[in-house]
Amino acid sequence: MSCSKFDFDEIIPRRGTNSYKWDTPDGDDILPLWVADMDFRTAPPVVEALKRRVDHGIFGYTKVPDEYYRAVCGWFSRRHGLDIDPRAIIYTTGVVPALSAIIKAMTRPGDRVAVMTPAYNCFYSSIRNNGCELADCRLRCDGGRYTIDFELLERIASDERTSVLLLCNPHNPAGRVWSREELLRTGEICLRHGVFVISDEIHCELTYEGHDYTPYASLGSRFSLRSATCISPSKAFNIAGLQIANIVAADEQVRSRIDRAINDNEVCDVNPFGVEALIAAYNEGGEWLDELRRYLWGNWIMLSDFFARELPQYTLSPLEGTYLAWVDCSASGMDSETLAARLLSRASVMVSPGAIYGPGGDRHIRINMACPRPRLAEGLQRMLEVLR
Repeated sequence: MSCSKFDFDEIIPRRGTNSYKWDTPDGDDILPLWVADMDFRTAPPVVEALKRRVDHGIFGYTKVPDEYYRAVCGWFSRRHGLDIDPRAIIYTTGVVPALSAIIKAMTRPGDRVAVMTPAYNCFYSSIRNNGCELADCRLRCDGGRYTIDFELLERIASDERTSVLLLCNPHNPAGRVWSREELLRTGEICLRHGVFVISDEIHCELTYEGHDYTPYASLGSRFSLRSATCISPSKAFNIAGLQIANIVAADEQVRSRIDRAINDNEVCDVNPFGVEALIAAYNEGGEWLDELRRYLWGNWIMLSDFFARELPQYTLSPLEGTYLAWVDCSASGMDSETLAARLLSRASVMVSPGAIYGPGGDRHIRINMACPRPRLAEGLQRMLEVLR
């Protein structure tokens, strides 16, 4: 059932709005459960803030105000117990540009960048575009649950060519919310070998009961000074198209290098709508976000029950964070791209093939559950015959 105050069951037509998610598939009957944005309206305070800004009618170059930094710092202090120095924040247009700029700042061409794979597909292009090489730190998988292979991480970090670990916290697509103990052990290995940590924490708000998000920077100054964290309200508040994100870097010299790379890459200017949306989301969006998380958890229960009942031969990775179901489809006998193509052609459902998430991703599909429950139920029912 829908939450009492916010109607997440409402079906909001998106086709024909230049939605990348909805208008990329060629066909009016296709149900897109792929790219990671949600089919819910954002929090009402965000909508109201944007309306006020539109009513002004002038959209010139934007100066980021002090209120913006107070909103970021206040949110992370209240929600996550992390005290951020406003001087440590560098704003930019998105987390992917942020990742690329930090890699540019903290590596030299030919360096190796460690990634716990399978991982978000844009990690690979950010590494490649900066002239670096992937160091594949494959996650262990036991019954669908992923854990860090610390022995492998130690070997990779000890290679003098490895200069950076690109961490996904919480992890996309595996759905893990790394524990404080796992992050501490990871951080100790990186400190021991002089490996700089870039922590992508874009999914940090989307965690579920019993799996609290631990900011990497909260581990202590030893860790925060040898790391940079990328954050954004874009995933949690469904405002990715407004293009706003932040890099938090505690060390002044590191921050200076990143700031130079941000300017070199020309992603240093943000738009007025992203600024207003972030302030409204962080200052007034907490109640909406809490109800959203409850609704998403209900979607996960429905999806996992469906697979257990109808498709028990497939393995779901337990969901601790994100709204992305990671499904091992080895039982289908097909690779992920063949299976995704068949789901599209025969079931009119678009999912993400696991192969795009790099080593260890094939034989999997990723399903975006962030949609009204009736729509998710329809998608699962459509997929049943192909998967069966």
